[in-house]
Amino acid sequence: MKHTEKELQALKEEVNQMWKLVLSQLEKAKQSFLSGDVEMAREVASREKRVDAFELKIDSDCENYIVLYSPVAVDLRLVLSLIKISITLERIGDFAESIARHVISGECSPLDPQLVEDLQMEKMFDILIGMLSDSFVALESENTKISGKILSKDDEIDALYHNSLDVLTNYMQQNPAFIRCGLKTFLLIRKLERIGDHCSNIVEEIVFYVDAKVLKHFESGESRI
Repeated sequence: MKHTEKELQALKEEVNQMWKLVLSQLEKAKQSFLSGDVEMAREVASREKRVDAFELKIDSDCENYIVLYSPVAVDLRLVLSLIKISITLERIGDFAESIARHVISGECSPLDPQLVEDLQMEKMFDILIGMLSDSFVALESENTKISGKILSKDDEIDALYHNSLDVLTNYMQQNPAFIRCGLKTFLLIRKLERIGDHCSNIVEEIVFYVDAKVLKHFESGESRI
């Protein structure tokens, strides 16, 4: 294996480690939110600095690789994609921390279990965790055939997000004292919707690296794969 190939493999491994950490953060944010587990939420919040450190190191290492080796074609696409993926993972980590701090505050947690069920929040979490996991597999295997399936999951997240507004509106009308927490809950669901967008962005970067295709800025309903 050439020295440049070893360096590239090391960069991918750094991103893989960050990916696993962010996935764990999201899984624990889900568990702490659904159960009201404050200690687990504190663990998520405390590990956010590790996510930030990964993003800074990967950014620096990728820049150094470009300066030292002047990569072209597929190697350049990989490095550029890894930079953007690490930035996106850091943002997902931020949202996971925000969910955890919602639990830590204790003001609106835990929610009425029936409301959580009506909002289908556990389903939202599970879809997002699946998107992030499948994207990891796509990059590891350099297989973009599952990209369309992952991207379609974001449409499910969008539908659940839009439905949540009606569910919360009806609940707040029946429970006026819940209005403040209802608004905070909607903002939290908005964060979940944004995680879905970020997962889609990661898939787009993988397709750019593997297939040299740009999927950004497609119109709604237009096939991206």
